[in-house]
Amino acid sequence: LSSVYFRLVKNLFSLAREHKPSIIFIDEIDSLCSTRSDNESESARRIKTEFLVQMQGVSNDTEGILVLGATNIPWILDAGIRRRFEKRIYIPLPEKAARKEIFKIHILNTPHSLTEQDFRILAEKTEGYSGADISVVVRDALMQPVRKVQTATHFKRVSGPSRKNPEVIENDLLTPCSPGDPNAIPMSWLEVPSDKLLEPVVSMSDMLRSLANSKPTVNEEDLGKLRKFTEDFGQEG
Repeated sequence: LSSVYFRLVKNLFSLAREHKPSIIFIDEIDSLCSTRSDNESESARRIKTEFLVQMQGVSNDTEGILVLGATNIPWILDAGIRRRFEKRIYIPLPEKAARKEIFKIHILNTPHSLTEQDFRILAEKTEGYSGADISVVVRDALMQPVRKVQTATHFKRVSGPSRKNPEVIENDLLTPCSPGDPNAIPMSWLEVPSDKLLEPVVSMSDMLRSLANSKPTVNEEDLGKLRKFTEDFGQEG
C-alpha cells in the first residue's frame, strides 16, 4: 500500500509537469506532511520524502506549476515541507459582511422568508464561526420544514403553486398549522396526498433554532496558535 501512495505522489507531480500550466491543491496537507518522528511508519516517511523531493523539483522548475496546501493546524507541518512553501498565508475567520454572504450562498434558491435584516442579524450572531460552521447551521435549518411536516398533528388548506406545474395556483393544498388555528384539520402528514402537501418555507425562527444547537468549531486557543504561527512564519491573507 505504501508503494501505491509513493507512486501516486510521484505521478501527481509528473502529470502536473506534463500538462502545464497546472495547479496542485492539497487539502489538509497536515495529514500527509506532519512533523517526522521516530514513531512513524516507514511508509509514511517514504511518502514525505518523495513529497519533499517533488516539491524541490517544482522549485527548480516553477514555470507553469503552482502548488497550494491548506491546513487548520500549520504548526504540526514538517519543517522541510513548510520551507518548500514560499508563502504561508493566514486566512482568518470570515468577518460579519462575509458571514452574511455565506448564509445567502448556502440557502441558494431554497424557498425562505428571510429578509436582509435577518441575514444581518444572523451574521452578528455568528462571530467566531467558520464558513463550514455556517453551512452546518443552514443545512440543519433547511431540515426544519421537513420536521414540521413530520411532527404536525394538524394541517390547513391554503393556496400555492401546484407540484405538477408551479405556474398553476391550487387552492386546496395542505400545510402544517397549530391545533389552535381556526382552519386546522386534525391529521398526520401520512394522510396528506403527496401532490397536495405544501411544505413551510425556511423562516428566521428555523435559522435561530438551528443556530442555538450549533457551536463554532474553532476555539480561541487554536486562533492564538494560528496567529503565533503567522507571526513566526507567515503573512496575513
